[in-house]
Amino acid sequence: MTMSASDLNINLKLAAVDRLRDKYLSTPRDAQFRSYLDRLLQRDEQGNLLPKPRLFNKAGDTRGIAVVEPAGGGKTSLVLHGLKTHPALQPRDAVHQPWIGVRVPSPATAKSLAIEILNASGYPSVSRSLTEDDIMNKARKHFKVRGTAILWIDEAHDMFGAGSKFKADVFQKTFRNLMQGEGAVSVVMSGIESLWQIASCDEQVSRRYWRLPLADVSPHSDRKALNKVIASFCKTVGLRPPSDEDLVDRLVHASRNRFGRCIENILAALESAALDGANELTINHFAESWGMQEGCSMGQNVFLARHWAKIDLGEKQLFEQGVR
Repeated sequence: MTMSASDLNINLKLAAVDRLRDKYLSTPRDAQFRSYLDRLLQRDEQGNLLPKPRLFNKAGDTRGIAVVEPAGGGKTSLVLHGLKTHPALQPRDAVHQPWIGVRVPSPATAKSLAIEILNASGYPSVSRSLTEDDIMNKARKHFKVRGTAILWIDEAHDMFGAGSKFKADVFQKTFRNLMQGEGAVSVVMSGIESLWQIASCDEQVSRRYWRLPLADVSPHSDRKALNKVIASFCKTVGLRPPSDEDLVDRLVHASRNRFGRCIENILAALESAALDGANELTINHFAESWGMQEGCSMGQNVFLARHWAKIDLGEKQLFEQGVR
C-alpha cells in the first residue's frame, strides 16, 4: 500500500521530533557542573587534569558534589553528559573505567546499593550472602583495578525516601569509607532538594560535599534562550515557530520553572503539531499535549486559561485546583 504524501510528511516530522529527543541541549549549567567536576580531579605538573581523584588532606580524603534540583529539572541528563564528555574521564581501553554511575535501587538499603555499585564496576558476580561491608570492600578493590575516579549515584534522595531502610548513620559510614584511604573515589550525588537537607544535618557529610543547586528557569532572563530553542526545534521539524507573545511565560509556568520540563513540553507540542499535519507550531498544540499530560480541564489549562498565572501547579492534581 502506497503512503500518501500527507502521511509521509507527518512521519518525517515525527521522526525529526524523535531525533530531537535524543539530542542533548547544552546550557550554561554544563559549564557550572564542569567547573565543580574539574576540582575533584588531580592535575599533572603541566596542569592537565588526570582521571584520578584529588586528595584534600594527608589522610587521603576526597571530596564530592551534591547536585540538587526539583524533579523534572534535567539534572540526570546534565550529570551524565558532563561525565561522558569530560576529556579526562574517557576510558583508555576496555578495562579502564574512569567513572561509574548507578541509580539508587528500590527498596533502598545499604546492601542493595552496594550490589548495584559492584555490578556497575564490571565485577563478574556478587553473592547476596555477603554483608554490605564485604561488598563495598570488593568494590573499592575493583575501583583500583578499573582506575575509577568518580562514582555517581543518581536519585540519591531515594536512600531516605518512603520504604527506604537507609539510615543517615549508614549513609555517612558507607560514603566516608568510599572517600578515604587507598582506592578512594570522589562521589557525585544527584537528587531533589531533600537530599541536601538530610545530608547537611551531619557536619562530616556536609564538609565532604560541595552543593551545586541548579537554578530555576525564569521567563524573563531565559526568554531569549527558550525562544531560540523553540525556533531551532521548529526548523528541524519543518514548522514555522509560534507567534504568541506570552507563550514562553505560559511555558515556564506550565513547566514549574524547570528546564527539563520546558524541553519536554516543547517536544510534546511539536509531536502534536506533526500529528495534526500542521505547518506552524501554535499555542494550541502546547495546550493539547500539556492537557493530556496533566489531565486537566480546559479552564485549568495554562496554555488556554485567561488568568493562567493564577493556576496553582503544586504537587496536587489540577482538578483539585480552581481558577477564579
